[in-house]
Amino acid sequence: MRGILVLFILLSFNTLLSKDYYVYVAAESDDMVSLLKFDGKELVEVQRFEVGVMPTEIEGPHGITVDPNGKYWYLSLAHGSPYGTLTKYSTETNKPISSTKLGLFPASMQISEATGLLYCVNFNLHGDMVPSTVSVVDPEIMVEIKQIETGAMPHGSRISPDGLFQYSVAMMSGELFEVDAISLKVNRKLSLEKKMSHSNHNMHHDNAMKMVHSKVMPTWVIPHPSKKSVFVAGNGSDEIIEVDLDEWEVINRISVGKGPYNVEISPDGKYLVSTLKGEGSTGVWNLEDISDNKIIKNTAMVSHGIAISPDSKYAFVSVEGIGGEPGKVDVINLDDMTLSSSVNVGKQAGGIAFWKISD
Repeated sequence: MRGILVLFILLSFNTLLSKDYYVYVAAESDDMVSLLKFDGKELVEVQRFEVGVMPTEIEGPHGITVDPNGKYWYLSLAHGSPYGTLTKYSTETNKPISSTKLGLFPASMQISEATGLLYCVNFNLHGDMVPSTVSVVDPEIMVEIKQIETGAMPHGSRISPDGLFQYSVAMMSGELFEVDAISLKVNRKLSLEKKMSHSNHNMHHDNAMKMVHSKVMPTWVIPHPSKKSVFVAGNGSDEIIEVDLDEWEVINRISVGKGPYNVEISPDGKYLVSTLKGEGSTGVWNLEDISDNKIIKNTAMVSHGIAISPDSKYAFVSVEGIGGEPGKVDVINLDDMTLSSSVNVGKQAGGIAFWKISD
């Protein structure tokens, strides 16, 4: 009898401790978004729904974010020409509420808690190699209020922890941009290329009329949650680059695997997580000791996006797959740096955003 009572108490305790984690992921080649739930053991697809308005065309859901209150999620449809679309959805019904036009190929986005505005980079994937923009949107009324010119093919972007700055990286011009989230102007920009010798610099100056594409090809940036630094994925140089925000200079280049694409930092500031798109893996680094790291093979090729749970326990990784293969979402346990679970989603899984934790 005592054994049964102990078992009942343990089961009740485990039930009280159990939590469900919810994420949204976009499937770019299927015009689908999936809502996923992870109970600490198994990741399952709760719901899959069609997005877009053109039934005969692939509109390419790409960037996705959830507002700070968790009431709405926002999705960029990237394949429109000459404009992409931003659509606002309710997390209660997962039905669209309203939309607005942005620039060409809108990609990553986030809402600032300080300003209440949404900032979305226009990747301009199929356009000319010229400076593109960041679209600033009032999400309450879904109106674009300004476009801020930055660099060529801006892709990854994130808001600073205090909500006062937006950081983005331009893939083809190899630059990091800091935008003042209040004045809506570029504060400063920084070349992420390795410094050339004096002779090489003169040669570059002599050929200034020729366009030189970035060798770093930065694809993502994430501010540290408590330190004055940002980390950048150097997709072309196979490195993670740390930039000191006070000095506004590169202070560290960490060699990683092939083709780092997205990079995120756990909210507690302990772990840096990067997808390695060129090898179908995800790397996890302990920022307190960079030598403490692990490369984890994903369940399919072309690793893409990352969403980390607010309690810093799990990283949810979107994996595109190849050709007609289904996309995947893998869950990585950050405490022991192991793969916990995986689930199939739509083709070319890309944009991913954390929604909530529920008891």
